[in-house]
Amino acid sequence: MTPDLFGEIDPPQRLLMGPGPVNAHPRVLRAMSADLLGQFDPEMTAYMNQVMALYRPVFGTANRWTFLIDGTARSAIEASLISLVAPGDTVLVVDFGRFGLLLTEILERIGAVIETVSAPWGQVVPLADIETAIARTRPKVVATVHGDTSTTMAQPLAGLGDLCRISGALSYVDATATLGGMAMQADTWGLDVVTGGLQKCLGGPSGSAPITISDAAAERIFSRRHVEKGIRRDDIVDGSGVRIGSNYFDLAMIMDYWSDKRLNHHTEATTMLYGARECARVALGEGLEARFARHAAAGRAVVAGARAMGLTVFGDDAHRMTNVTGILIPEGVDGERVRARMREDFEIEIGAAFGPLQGKIWRIGAMGYNAMKHKVLITLGALESVLRAEGFAVPAGAGVDAALEAWGA
Repeated sequence: MTPDLFGEIDPPQRLLMGPGPVNAHPRVLRAMSADLLGQFDPEMTAYMNQVMALYRPVFGTANRWTFLIDGTARSAIEASLISLVAPGDTVLVVDFGRFGLLLTEILERIGAVIETVSAPWGQVVPLADIETAIARTRPKVVATVHGDTSTTMAQPLAGLGDLCRISGALSYVDATATLGGMAMQADTWGLDVVTGGLQKCLGGPSGSAPITISDAAAERIFSRRHVEKGIRRDDIVDGSGVRIGSNYFDLAMIMDYWSDKRLNHHTEATTMLYGARECARVALGEGLEARFARHAAAGRAVVAGARAMGLTVFGDDAHRMTNVTGILIPEGVDGERVRARMREDFEIEIGAAFGPLQGKIWRIGAMGYNAMKHKVLITLGALESVLRAEGFAVPAGAGVDAALEAWGA
């Protein structure tokens, strides 16, 4: 049948229980329907200031430079690395999954000297190993991911900032998958730059990326900008005269836009700012500790339910993300057929996997607006039904019963 190119968009009401994106909170969607404003309208700049204030507690910081990057979560990752790292700088990447490899891919394009300290997928890198690697490589920046959805592991961050400060390095953390769902204490942990995204624990759509930057990192970012004779302002250069590779992702210029100077850089994404503002309001209104406890309960319930169904949960229990759970696909079960039946019969989406785990695990996410008891139970009940239809013996009701018990544990 020829698709109706001129028909209204009418997507199915699907329950998104994969590793992200997840269903947006209705309050966020309502906020995004508000009327547009000009980028220098006093009401608009007031909203920008409110966003900065709202996201400071979400990041656990008092940083003056806490704002939004217009783009998906990856835009903030790239802006951070481009603006912190010059060609030839040594960067230590703490790598324990696909998104640690992403940091390496971006740094290669910058021309950094890349060192890595790694852990097998399903584990995290011990702090002692990071300390040894810092002493060996003497990096200018140490970069890591907080929660890597490819492996469902969460890298401990306490102590990382101290190690960096002692060595004179700056730290960068990609918290896309955990911000608003697991504790982030940027100041207490001494982290210099932390970035996030809306589409996971914050319960919004992809397209805006919160970021916080310490004074030390801001000094590094601004120090790379100076104007030399014959070079236009937009051709920002680092201290050695090498041009920064991006105008759009040059944090010094974006920070000028978010400063009281309001120097024009781009047209702020008004609708996304409304959504990001509401994401933070919802999170703070619930209370961050209550929100973290809700995500922990949801993760606990998914793990308990999967195990009660006779399934094996992937990875190290001690360092599991609360909001994404990896489940090994049983021998003889077609993982993609299960995902298709979940979607077609129940309108529920669960995730596949990357790299060495492709075809080996499913990933079930319970985060943001979807980290709710009934949504976890519905998902586990549907998975039980599909597994039984695919010939895998599942004790009737065991997963839902175990999840219910675990939720209140």
